[in-house]
Amino acid sequence: MGLLIRRALSSGRNAHCDPRRFESYYAGSVLRHRPSPLIVQMPLVEAAVDTLQSAQSAERAGAGRIELCASLNDAGTTPSAGLIAACTKGCRIPVFVLIRPRGGSFVYTKPEFEIMLRDIEVAKSLGAGGIVSGVLEPDGKIDVSQTRALVQAAGGLPVTFHRAFDFTPNLGESLEGLIAAGVTRVLTSGGANTALEGAPRISVLVKQAGGRMTLIAGGGVRESNVREVLTLTGVSEVHARISSIVGGTGSLRRPQIKLRKRFPDDETAWAELDEGRMRDLVRETV
Repeated sequence: MGLLIRRALSSGRNAHCDPRRFESYYAGSVLRHRPSPLIVQMPLVEAAVDTLQSAQSAERAGAGRIELCASLNDAGTTPSAGLIAACTKGCRIPVFVLIRPRGGSFVYTKPEFEIMLRDIEVAKSLGAGGIVSGVLEPDGKIDVSQTRALVQAAGGLPVTFHRAFDFTPNLGESLEGLIAAGVTRVLTSGGANTALEGAPRISVLVKQAGGRMTLIAGGGVRESNVREVLTLTGVSEVHARISSIVGGTGSLRRPQIKLRKRFPDDETAWAELDEGRMRDLVRETV
């Protein structure tokens, strides 16, 4: 800068200037006209987890947010209060808590919805950074009234509408309903089985949202395709469950004992106690 100032002072127009005042003016002018640094926003990766160990592993791996669930093998349900408390205390990145009282259909009874509202209060009290949920009407459309109630119960915490969105008959119409209800984000595969398959539709939804809502691409997002998903969709956030099978500890193994049951093939189905058979069983004990 000193050489430039000397050259400027040597010109006839600036020869009469006080060098110190000129240097101060010139430096200020350079600073005022210096281009602002280019800020590059890195895509955010949200990790779906259902254990404390997985949450902490995701943070160490560079994930920017946790979606905390229980029973991810059943597409996720509401985690326990103990797990929520452990993860919000043990992780420095935001922990968004899934509110889903059971697997299967996203159409809920009044008692089930009341459970969801109570679970939001619990999650808030334990330090949740956001809420993830989703409710549909019997015809598959967004239940806008119940969604508004979830947003209100969240009390200012950001609310993500999960992949129940992908089961709605008109994604564009559903997006507008969620925006009107105050939802902050929507997790979607573009109505396809995976985000890569639904990438063209997600791209359309991103343009439709126009900054009014954040879209998260999710469904089959892996290290092998995440760059392609980001490029094709234009999203700034992706959602992934990256897991591997971990063997149990201890030497006591009983291969002949099976506690886990198969899930129904129907995505809208779930298991409930069969009252008639239970009544018959109780009678047989008399």
